[in-house]
Amino acid sequence: MLGLLGNKKVDRAAVPADFSHALMRQVLRTELIRIKALITTAAVLGFSISALYVFDPYAVNHLWHGHLTPAYLYAVLIPFILFELWIHRVIKRFLRLDRDVPAVRRYLGALIETSMPTIVLALHIDSMGRVEALGFVVPFIYFIFIILSTLRLDFWLSTFTGFVAAAELFYMAMFFQVAGSTEPPPDLYYHSVRSVVVLICGMLAGAVGVQLRRQFEASILAATARDRVTNLFGQHVSPQVVERLMAEGAAAGSEIRRVAVMFVDFRSFTAGASTRSPREVVDRLDGAFAVLVDILDRHGGIVNKFLGDGFLALFGAPLEAPDAAQHAVAAAREMLGANERANLRTSWPLRIGIGIHFGEVVAGNIGSPRRKEYTVIGDTVNFASRLEALNKEFDSQLLVSAAVRDALGEDCADAKPLGEVTVRGYDRPMTVWQLG
Repeated sequence: MLGLLGNKKVDRAAVPADFSHALMRQVLRTELIRIKALITTAAVLGFSISALYVFDPYAVNHLWHGHLTPAYLYAVLIPFILFELWIHRVIKRFLRLDRDVPAVRRYLGALIETSMPTIVLALHIDSMGRVEALGFVVPFIYFIFIILSTLRLDFWLSTFTGFVAAAELFYMAMFFQVAGSTEPPPDLYYHSVRSVVVLICGMLAGAVGVQLRRQFEASILAATARDRVTNLFGQHVSPQVVERLMAEGAAAGSEIRRVAVMFVDFRSFTAGASTRSPREVVDRLDGAFAVLVDILDRHGGIVNKFLGDGFLALFGAPLEAPDAAQHAVAAAREMLGANERANLRTSWPLRIGIGIHFGEVVAGNIGSPRRKEYTVIGDTVNFASRLEALNKEFDSQLLVSAAVRDALGEDCADAKPLGEVTVRGYDRPMTVWQLG
């Protein structure tokens, strides 16, 4: 079966298996809306008629020939409202259990609900006579149930509702008699046409419900497909990048951003890996990355790409972030502390080297028409990489540029100046700071 996602056909077999489950829950939620609408309508009608009975009893007695009392009204409305409240509770329970309501219970509920106007109509015929009652308001109440049946999102349930309404209305018009009545016999053709129209309305409501269901299906297909892409893509790049790419599309252009760029590398990791099995190497690296990436997430940073035993992280791209340099340094400090604590619990301690620079980069989707990658390029990225490499020369763990030091201001009292340092790839020495 094919659904529609945007303007393209989507094979539902390619969508995760929880599609039907999500659709089932959505249908149950619309059923709750329908029940609330019925309860509200019944309460409003009951209140309105009661108020009319209190403030203008003459009009009520004249209309109902003096046979209507509030007891008649409450004898129908109160059990109906209690029944709907019970149905509401049942559906809520099925939602909590993640199960669908059995079809038999749905049809039984539709039968009981749609029979409520029939009971009221019987009371009206008994009070007003068949001709007046059938020409008054009660037959129109069937249409309330038919209209709201569209929220069941089921063609056959709506058609069944229309059929019950049509059959019961026809029966009441043709066969329900009041003892001692002198009214002329009912017209078969007249009441047959009325009932057929009611049935057709039920079928039309079902068709509308089917269309609503298809729209829900398309929405859920789009959401599940999007989640699927996010989950798969998000294993390779950060969730923030996924959100931006899916919001803007692959054709999103590059832009100039002012960001804090962080390079992280595990020192002497290659030497330690040479004496261990591949599984040990992967497990140790995955465990270390998990701790560091979690810290980055809390500080608003993203991992742009993993680079063997290190990674490139960004603060301020793809989503703008105020105080990007401050967040980067705070994350770096926490990462160093977390790594030291992790080293106490392992036989393979790791030492981190971190370099942070703050400046402008070109950020965007870069690559070929067939394959693109969200990344950042520019001198800011290159210099941050060089800073990280300088940790080996100074036997340090966290080096920052003068731009980062200036951005931190008084929040960087422990910064240690290393002076003008010769940096590979740069013609003139650059100011470098070490943080504890």
